[in-house]
Amino acid sequence: MSRIGIKPIQIPAGVEVTVDENNNVTVKGPKGELHQSINEDLKITVEDGVVTVSRPDDGRILRSQHGLARTLINNMIEGVEKGFEKKLLISGVGYTASKQGSKLVLKLGYSHPIEMEDPEGITTETPDANTIVVKGADKAQVGNYAAIIRAWRKPEPYKGKGVMYDGEVIHKKEGKSGASA
Repeated sequence: MSRIGIKPIQIPAGVEVTVDENNNVTVKGPKGELHQSINEDLKITVEDGVVTVSRPDDGRILRSQHGLARTLINNMIEGVEKGFEKKLLISGVGYTASKQGSKLVLKLGYSHPIEMEDPEGITTETPDANTIVVKGADKAQVGNYAAIIRAWRKPEPYKGKGVMYDGEVIHKKEGKSGASA
């Protein structure tokens, strides 16, 4: 049995979970509303404030999707209740981030500033010029938007300049030694 898939999910107060006949799961809460389509062969039941996911047999595909389906539903419930956030740090001389309305403006050493419109359901904050906080209810969307921001200037291994996740470790390399024979 799947160790994760068999765990029941408690539905917190203020969150509503509905499942239709095609296994389309809808979760509504204070932070928004999320939808997810789950494999129709899996059985999802919502009873007495608890969501359970079960499978009819031990087929290879169903075994692989059992834990995934449970985790997706759990992330949806957690997202509409508390929300998710990713923190990005910017390091480098002249590298900054700022907000202009719903646009995130990045200055990352290019000849022009990079302006990014916040996608629907995602908000960005800049508590200071070198920090970006991406927030939203959908965990995958938050992580994807943070990766898009990071891709503009990944941290380089010689000086450590660039956009990195909070807690990311950059292994610095030694430059050329300069000694010639």
